[in-house]
Amino acid sequence: MALTGLFLILFLVVHCYVNAQIFWNDGGKQFNEAAHFMGTNVVIRITEIGLFAFLILHIVQGLMLWAKNRSRRSVKYAVTPGNKVSPWYSRSMALLGTLVLLFLIVHLSQFWAPNRFSQTTGNGELDLYARMKETFSMPWVVAVYLLGCFALAWHLVHGFYSAFQTMGLAKHNYKKMIKCVGVAFAIIVPIIFALMPICFYTGCLN
Repeated sequence: MALTGLFLILFLVVHCYVNAQIFWNDGGKQFNEAAHFMGTNVVIRITEIGLFAFLILHIVQGLMLWAKNRSRRSVKYAVTPGNKVSPWYSRSMALLGTLVLLFLIVHLSQFWAPNRFSQTTGNGELDLYARMKETFSMPWVVAVYLLGCFALAWHLVHGFYSAFQTMGLAKHNYKKMIKCVGVAFAIIVPIIFALMPICFYTGCLN
């Protein structure tokens, strides 16, 4: 879980950087160039296969861990201590992860799959900026993306530090620093992702 989680965190950094090119507000020029590079570079395409493998593995491991924890106690506690023992998001990783997965399915079906398998332009690629502009003009899509970003933020708050802790990297001297970096990452990255549908829907981006 820790290794696959860290790999997916690295992917989020790259994906966030590429998508953030829309904020140049240049009609999608910078973003489409970055998307073209990501879609045609051989190394990136091979890494993409690894990304899907790690994503599936992370999901399967998460479900197995959840099932294992459930099976260890057939009878529930008479009284649940709640936040006195652990924060709610650390106890809700399965639920948050499921919401993130549903969000990913919507996202991949709207952008990745059409761009990989349709041939609507001369070079076989979609104008992803135009597609984003069209897709994020629909209120329900914006709502789904905001919900997905919300779930991702809370999933990362626990997952970022937990991954380092599981691998034994969260030593006493670095514990506080890793926690702060994890919280900052869990806030900044989802906010950038959330600003994209908001800016398109409100007309801040041309």
